[in-house]
Amino acid sequence: MSLAPVELERPEVVDAPASDRPWKVIVWNDPINLMSYVTFVLQKLFGYSKEKAHKLMLDVHLKGKAVVSDGPREKAELDVFRLHEHGLWATMEHDD
Repeated sequence: MSLAPVELERPEVVDAPASDRPWKVIVWNDPINLMSYVTFVLQKLFGYSKEKAHKLMLDVHLKGKAVVSDGPREKAELDVFRLHEHGLWATMEHDD
């Protein structure tokens, strides 16, 4: 007795989900917070040196915004929340 070949269905290959692109957290210029306060908050929340925090604050002040952190969505959401708690205007968007 011979066995007939059995046709097997090939499983559909689903592309693996693209890795989550990093999110960037942006602090925007506002007319309320002092530059020294923005520098202080960036040092406190992100552990930046005074020099780095000052540079980012100048970007916010002179360019209108600065990217202050990046990472997965959950981290970016937490960073934005913490910046809001300190009275800074912050948003997040996908990194390019």
